[in-house]
Parts: sequence; structure tokens; C-alpha cells
Amino acid sequence: MWAASCLASCCASCTCGLCTSIAGGISSRSARLAYCGLFALSLVLSWILREVGAPLLENIPWINTFDPTPPKEWFQTNAVLRVSLGNFLFFAIFALMMIGVKDQNDKRDSWHHGGWIAKIIVWIVLIILMFFLPNIVITIYETLSKFGSGFFLLVQVVILLDFTHTWNDAWVEKDEQKWYVALLSITVVCYLAMYAFSGVLFVWFNPSGQDCGLNVFFIVTTMILAFAFAVIALHPKVNGSLLPASIISVYCAYLCYSGLSSEPRDYTCNGLHNHVKQVSTGTLVLGMLTTVLSVVYSAVRAGSSTTFLSPPSSPRSGSKSPLLEASDAESGKKEKKDAEAKPVSYSYTFFHLIFALASMYSAMLLTGWTSSTSGSSDLIDVGWTSVWVRICTEWATAALYIWTLVAPLVLPYREFY
Repeated sequence: MWAASCLASCCASCTCGLCTSIAGGISSRSARLAYCGLFALSLVLSWILREVGAPLLENIPWINTFDPTPPKEWFQTNAVLRVSLGNFLFFAIFALMMIGVKDQNDKRDSWHHGGWIAKIIVWIVLIILMFFLPNIVITIYETLSKFGSGFFLLVQVVILLDFTHTWNDAWVEKDEQKWYVALLSITVVCYLAMYAFSGVLFVWFNPSGQDCGLNVFFIVTTMILAFAFAVIALHPKVNGSLLPASIISVYCAYLCYSGLSSEPRDYTCNGLHNHVKQVSTGTLVLGMLTTVLSVVYSAVRAGSSTTFLSPPSSPRSGSKSPLLEASDAESGKKEKKDAEAKPVSYSYTFFHLIFALASMYSAMLLTGWTSSTSGSSDLIDVGWTSVWVRICTEWATAALYIWTLVAPLVLPYREFY
């Protein structure tokens, strides 16, 4: 018994030491990656509870307050929303705490990078506490999540536009023939893939003998937009390029497919309705992957951006005036400390805000943007709400991209970066 007790104590000590060393490594080298990992863990937890948590929630009296008991889908949605709310609060609290952090001398800088054991405990406690809240709070959060998710989709589009322009500018600045050939090759491949995929969409979502005018309208509009991107980008008065146009075209085609594949299983124009579970699951995986990549890229981009993604640099102290030279030693030490303070490389508030909005968006993906699911519990992100969210996002993407091309012509006296 004594030996077993010693062994257990040693194991506990080793485990604590390992956790401490890992937390210390995170705080000094990879805080942003650790936040991404925590966000990914919340997605996995939401997915697991969605699949297996319904029976547990049915036995919780302050959640199952209905008579008769709601269908299984309601409890699945409720579980996802409660995890999402805990995750949202965690990142929203940090976003508020980090407002105004400009240099590394601010003690809140260490809150952002360190204390990972405490952070994980707080994160777990917040998620657990969400399962003690009344249903009305979750209903309100669900409504707010729809608006927050829409804002995240717009941020996602801006991030994609920023990425494509940065990629194009980086290769053009090399001013070598091989890079121009690479740009042209990728552009041609993207456009060929986009139009070939559009042809496949006609086969899948416009079955013969069916009146599928709405689906045809969506697909044709996507093809016209792709052509318009190229025409506008090549216009002599527009400072555009075909690479961003081709990538945005492929993204719009993906959004069109994503929307069409979300159509209800009993809709005759959904040619994939016989395999809707596989399609909806595949769409979910792509959506989640896009979400995680958007969050990761926004974090990395915020670290190097000189736009609104980054906070203003901390003021540096210049040469001292005679009055400052005559000040006491304490004041001199304080000024020296301020002069040596390094500005933070990205906005911590924006960083955490992106994660908070992404928490809302991931919840909407897992619940199909509505709590009143009418199909099978195996269906994910299926319904007309999902369809129109995707299609409207595609059109918003097209509008934003075209605006980036024509804005310098419409507003010639403004400087665009």
C-alpha cells in the first residue's frame, strides 16, 4: 500500500511538472498556436456532445423542462450552443481585458502569453457552468450567434482578399520570369477548375426532367461573376491582377456548391439527396477547416500587418530637454524603462475577438443555423437557412472584391493600401 502511494505521488508530481514545463514553453514561444489548439479542442468537444450528449441532457431537469420531451435534435443543438457559449465568453473576456495593450511592459501582456494552466482551468469551468444556465439564455445566445456568425463570414472574406493580394504582390515584386509564369499557370488552373466544377454542379443540382430554375440561377450567376472578375481586373484603368480574380472565383464556386449541397434532402433538385449525410458531413469538415485556417491566418497576419489589425506603436522617448535632465533619478529610471519597452506586434483584442466570433460561427455550422431542425439528426448544416447564408456570402465576397478593384476609381482622392 505504501509503495503504491509513493508511486501515485511520483506520477502526480511528474505529471504536474510536465504540465508546468509545457505551459512555460507555450508562454514563451507559441501562445497563438496554443489558442488555436484550444479553439480546435472546443470544436471537437462540440462535435462529440452533439453525437452522444443528447441522452445526458434529457436527464437534466433545468434543461429538459418540456412536456412532452423535445426531439433528439433539440438536445443536440442545445449541447453545441452551450459549449460554444463557454468558448465565446472565454475569448470575449480576454478581448475586453486586452483593450489598450500597446507595449510589452503592460502587465496584461503576460496574461496573454502566460498562465496556461489557469487559463485551461477557467476554460473548462466556463464550459461546465454553461450547462447550469436556463434555456432562455441559450436561446438568446443562439439569436446573437446568427449575427456574430455573419460578421465572422465578412471578416473571413476580408482575410481571403488580403491573402490573395499579398500573395500576388509578393510574386510580382520578385520581378523574375519564372514567377510570372507561375502566376499565369496558377491562374489558368484555377479558372479551368472553376468552370469545370460549375459544369459538374449543373449535373448534380439540375436533374433532367425537373424545374430547377433557382439552382441554375445560382450556378450561372457564379460563372458570370468569375468572368466579370477577370474583365474588371484586366481593365486598363484598374490596378488589378488575374491571380486574385481566379482564387476568388474558385472560392465563390465552393460557396455555391456548399449552398446547393445544403438544400433539404426532399428537394427534387438536390441530385445528391440520396447521399446527403456524406455530403453534409463533407461540407461541415470543409467549413470547419476553412474556419480554423481563417482564424490561424488572421492571427499570423495580425502579427505583420500595418493596418487596423495592429495597434499603434508605443511612443519612443527622444532627446531629453534641460528640464528632464534636471529631474530626479527615479523619474530617469522610469523614462529609461519606457524607452526600452517593445511595442506588441499585433492587436490582442482583435486576436481574441476573431476567436469569439469563430465560436459563434462553428456553432451555427454544427446546428444548421437553426434549432428547429426537421430532418434526421445525422444531417449537419442542411436547410434553406444554410443555403441562403452560403449564397449571400458568395455575393458579398464578389461585391467586396469588385469594390477593391474599382474603389480607387470611384474615390480618386483617397489613398488605398
